[in-house]
Amino acid sequence: MPRTTLLRQLLQQRHLTTHEAFAAQYERAAARLAELDRDPRLASLQVSPRQFDRWYGGELLTLPRPDACRVLEHMLGRAVSELFSTAYDGDSAHDRDEEPSTRQQATNAPPSREDDENPLDIVARTRQLTASNADDATLAFLDSSLEGIASRYERDGPYALRPQARQVRQLAHTLLDGRQPPRVRRELFRLAARASGLLGYMAVNTGDFALSEAYCTEARDLSHEIGDLDTDLWACGTLSFSLYYAGRYDEADACAAAAVERAPRHAQSIRLLANGRARALGKAGDRRAVEAIGQALRLSDLHEVPVRLTSCISFEPYGRARTLANAVTSHVALRNTAQVLRDAEHIDDLVEHSASSWSRSLVRLDVATALLQQRTPDIEQAMALGREALRLCGETPISSVYQRSRDLHDQAGPWRDHPAVRDYGEEFRTWSSQPAALAMASSAS
Repeated sequence: MPRTTLLRQLLQQRHLTTHEAFAAQYERAAARLAELDRDPRLASLQVSPRQFDRWYGGELLTLPRPDACRVLEHMLGRAVSELFSTAYDGDSAHDRDEEPSTRQQATNAPPSREDDENPLDIVARTRQLTASNADDATLAFLDSSLEGIASRYERDGPYALRPQARQVRQLAHTLLDGRQPPRVRRELFRLAARASGLLGYMAVNTGDFALSEAYCTEARDLSHEIGDLDTDLWACGTLSFSLYYAGRYDEADACAAAAVERAPRHAQSIRLLANGRARALGKAGDRRAVEAIGQALRLSDLHEVPVRLTSCISFEPYGRARTLANAVTSHVALRNTAQVLRDAEHIDDLVEHSASSWSRSLVRLDVATALLQQRTPDIEQAMALGREALRLCGETPISSVYQRSRDLHDQAGPWRDHPAVRDYGEEFRTWSSQPAALAMASSAS
């Protein structure tokens, strides 16, 4: 027979006598306590129907696990030792001493309403439907975490920030397993999609293209489910980015082109055209790459994007300098040497004063390649820029820098006996012997 504990009494008073009602409040309390105590693990705590039945019935030989105890104490404001102790209710004694006349009056009272007409039941049900395990503070915490990751990315790199992005994604998924009203649930979908998108971008930079494709597909599906076109198009751009570095140029172009067709005037289409279409078409030797660059620049004017070199991983629209940096890469592939040098000179000051060592490295590698493509190759300057590019990345290699520095080494092959080429080759072999670079070499082979 169930034992009447203080926990049972408190749950009866609060109309939390079903697993569904109790679990909603418990998960909400867990999320709040996770934020207060800065302990994200707590936000994933849940109560199974069997656990609830044991707690409610007082069928415990030992107290619940420590984390569950913390949540119960936060939720009900009493020590767990009290909650699971036997309660002594004086109401039963009062019922025995009740005067006969009082009992008679109760007998003659009008019949009670049907259950579905009970105002308390209606209120309780409404609270259940609008209950949430994620309040505005939790949503703001997740959002600011993603913004922090994006803002630090070009300084700290994927290996340092990937664990934090995974935690944000996991917490968003855990909360989505609970109950929320539509507004909160939509925001959790958006945050989960963006966390997946960031992880997809990081996977490209570490050379794990299969993982990137999986994350990007998740980001697209989640954002599409809530009609979040901005995140959806960004995820399509990152998938195209992944396919490009995996060497699947036709697929990279097709992915970006399909997204542009859906929203040709959207600000995210700047990235889809410059980073997606133009570079992939350039690798295929398709002159439509120049047209894609022109479209991206016209769209930049339409949206009045910033002139500066925006962060590579930002969800904001591409800045003009970022678009031109992608144009340089496309022109290198098309062997438009003069255009490469003009565009690189145009953005040189913005690139050199940016916080992105990767961008400074990549532009140097593109210019170095163009210098080798000239009718009269400038071998000394090309190799000097190549060595600078490697030093800029230092101990934070990414797949794009690895691939372009390797390609530069291959293109310098005809001059392998030149001292500058030998020096670059030695530096490249040393730089690419880092464990992270070796992993990229394996994925590219």
